[in-house]
Amino acid sequence: MRWDGISEFVYVAEYESFTRAAKELGISTAQVSRQISALEKRLNIKLLYRTTRKVSLTEEGRVFYQHCRGVIDGLDAAEQAVSNLQTKPQGRIKLTAPVTYGEQQLLPLINDFMVQYRDIEVTAFLSNQKIDLIEGGYDLAIRIGKLSDSTMMAKKLSHRTNFVCAAPAYLEKYGVPYSLVDLRQHNCLLGTRDYWHFIENDKNADKEINLRVSGSVQYNSGHSLVDAALKGLGIVQLPDYYVQKHLASGALVSVLDNYREPEEGIWAIYPHNRHLSPKIRLLVDYLAERLS
Repeated sequence: MRWDGISEFVYVAEYESFTRAAKELGISTAQVSRQISALEKRLNIKLLYRTTRKVSLTEEGRVFYQHCRGVIDGLDAAEQAVSNLQTKPQGRIKLTAPVTYGEQQLLPLINDFMVQYRDIEVTAFLSNQKIDLIEGGYDLAIRIGKLSDSTMMAKKLSHRTNFVCAAPAYLEKYGVPYSLVDLRQHNCLLGTRDYWHFIENDKNADKEINLRVSGSVQYNSGHSLVDAALKGLGIVQLPDYYVQKHLASGALVSVLDNYREPEEGIWAIYPHNRHLSPKIRLLVDYLAERLS
């Protein structure tokens, strides 16, 4: 009896909806409501605020949720551990990732992964927008940079570095910038944002700077920006996977290295309320091994 209503409460807390919780649990909305009402009565505590538009946790509900989530996670892990002994990875994985990183780095590795594991299917949606994983029914997402959503679990797969660079011919004609102020005299090739990221040492402490820059080009395509830089149109700031081979060949030259921001993490994230199944854990570990 002590378990009655716990799963229903946790799902309502996470989805903020009785209807969505009922759908996920495969029971009726009325049954979810009855179970939670009985739970509140048994505890003699109000766990949820209910309005016609929204469901939210009370202060007591938040405390109770944290403990219940841990208990359910532990039970899920125990069941999964037993199941893993008898099953092999199979089924569909639905994931999302940034467009260029997905095309260049991620999907070729996933294709290699699927050659090894023929019983796994993958649906990948590439987008530079941050997609709601739960709403979209995604198993995991690949994200780059700082993670802002604390409700997600995360595993670091790799990192990337942003380089500021230009063609030798451009630098010979217009000069090499040695400070951030020098960028005012240069044609900066812009992406979707009109500022670049830098780190500057300020009184023995690193200071993050978003420097507004300008130029004659603004594209929402990294490949097109690389092409513009290679043709001597200006200076560009792009991640390593766009420019690494051109830096290695000398077709582009890195500048302002003293102001280069630290490496950004590349993460696999997944909803906290979903334990990694064998197929997803296998894929995440596979990517981490090959991207690190």
